[in-house]
Amino acid sequence: MKKILGSPKSIRELFTGVKYSIHYYQREYQWQRKQIEELIEDLTREFLDFYSEEHERDEVEKYGHYFMGSVVLTEDENAIIDGQQRLTSLSLLLLYITKNLEDDDDKAEVLNLIYSKKYGKTTFNINVDERTSCLEAIIEDHPFDPEGHPESVQNIWRRYRDIEGLMIDAITDQALPYFKDWLIDNVQFIRIVAQTEQDAHKIFVSMNDRGLSLTPAEMLKGYLLSEIANNEERLKANDLWKNKMLDLKALGKEQESDCIKTWLRAQYADTIRERKKNATAGDFDIIGTAFHKWVREKSANIIGLKKSNDFNEFVQKEFKLFSDTYERILNYSDKLTEGFEYIFYNANRNFTLQPLLLLASIDKNDTKEVIDKKLNIVSCFLDIFMSIRIFNYKTLDYSAMTYYVFILAKKIRRASIDELTDILTDEINSMEFSLDGISDFSLNGWTKRYMLHQLARITHFIEVESGKDTKFDVYVDRTIKNPYDIEHIMVDHYELYMDEYETEDDFQRTRNLFGDLLILPQDINRSLNDDEYEKKVEKFFGQNLLAASLNKNCYKNNPNFLKFIQSNQLDFQPKSVFNKHTIRYRQTLYEHISKLIWSVDKIKNL
Repeated sequence: MKKILGSPKSIRELFTGVKYSIHYYQREYQWQRKQIEELIEDLTREFLDFYSEEHERDEVEKYGHYFMGSVVLTEDENAIIDGQQRLTSLSLLLLYITKNLEDDDDKAEVLNLIYSKKYGKTTFNINVDERTSCLEAIIEDHPFDPEGHPESVQNIWRRYRDIEGLMIDAITDQALPYFKDWLIDNVQFIRIVAQTEQDAHKIFVSMNDRGLSLTPAEMLKGYLLSEIANNEERLKANDLWKNKMLDLKALGKEQESDCIKTWLRAQYADTIRERKKNATAGDFDIIGTAFHKWVREKSANIIGLKKSNDFNEFVQKEFKLFSDTYERILNYSDKLTEGFEYIFYNANRNFTLQPLLLLASIDKNDTKEVIDKKLNIVSCFLDIFMSIRIFNYKTLDYSAMTYYVFILAKKIRRASIDELTDILTDEINSMEFSLDGISDFSLNGWTKRYMLHQLARITHFIEVESGKDTKFDVYVDRTIKNPYDIEHIMVDHYELYMDEYETEDDFQRTRNLFGDLLILPQDINRSLNDDEYEKKVEKFFGQNLLAASLNKNCYKNNPNFLKFIQSNQLDFQPKSVFNKHTIRYRQTLYEHISKLIWSVDKIKNL
């Protein structure tokens, strides 16, 4: 192997005046929301440790640096052998930043790190042809359907949407230019350049395969088993651990590590980094990065591991119980399961802190019946809590919610069913806002990630209560051949409604209200296109009940629906015309339905 060249490089230096390629045999861009959450959390937390609103821009130069690891490249082609997941993700973050900066010079500075134009053709600095149309759609705010595209393209589109949601709450508009400066000049990699592709692969293998260091899970296992004196029990514990690791790995990348982190944080973490500059890491933070070391240090005082039998029970009873439950939670999150619907609902809205709160409520001596009851109570609470926040435009993102969830996890830790019900009911009742916020709820850049879910819940609820056999998971599944889309009932033609609206802005604001929205299959939604309401309402009758309720025929020969309306005192009415007044009427109707679905009494009645 020839000489290897390695040097520290900032993001600015890595992306200036260079085009990278990714060979066809490289794996797809595979990062999921979890990895993006962790990246945004790490970067923004590091930045905010230095940032102050009182600082001038040039003080960013004195901020601390952040190390992102190494990238391995070939010298001849600038092919990325190792590091494309991080570099692609950072490119998406740069895209978000440039689209949200106000100063044109700042925008241009970042755009040069993402792509260049020559003779009218856009070439991205990570130059992969199949990604171009997706990235151009992001830049130009054009519609893009990722279905049917390669895995990398689908993930790029979805991860950019994740970044939009995470960054809007993590960094203020005022701080964004400072964050941009820090990111491109103070975040660094080690750039390793091999003179041939063959040498680059040798470097990659030696870094990742040869002499692999033990993972934190393996080191924790070694420590726990070494403290079990009985040979037979130690072998049993070893077999159990190995089998559970295999089960968890089958559920997804790093799930074995995530399971242990979630269990230890839920059951034992007593402190967390305070939300202020230069705060020290707490139990919660240390468990997230080095749980094996934390257990060794805290095993006696916090966990209560003092004798050989304590360690044996910790593995064979407690670890088994919590890993089994964690595995069930992941399965319920992925597939709508009767009796555990709330877990699916919360996961569908990408609330990744749900397993932590669910495991916190469980006592290692609980029966399966009690555990199932607790899973339902906590997930029902979360469903109500999340909907109230959504309807009031309050964030649910990881970075903003971690501290709250940690504090609540400590409140409900190993609580009895009665205690759990009381604590969580009080938590809802003490919220500073309520479902009354629905009166002004509308579709915008922030709510669009939740709107399909909220509309699908309302649609599914009234159908189930009216005796129809429909599936909520179908309504929100974006992978099926003909997925459901959000439909505006009022056609987007201001000129038809000028007598009702003083300005087009007023028209658009009203048109985006909750009460003007439905869900329809994509083909139906597109076929309606610019049809005026009189034509649309005829087609609504053959669709889901929320849409059909606008048509007078829905109220004929439909006794279960009429009974549902009457018993819940809901003001469903067919409408032959749809105007500003009708939208407000439907907004109120949706509010009343939502208060049935997300009533705090649901927690007590489980």
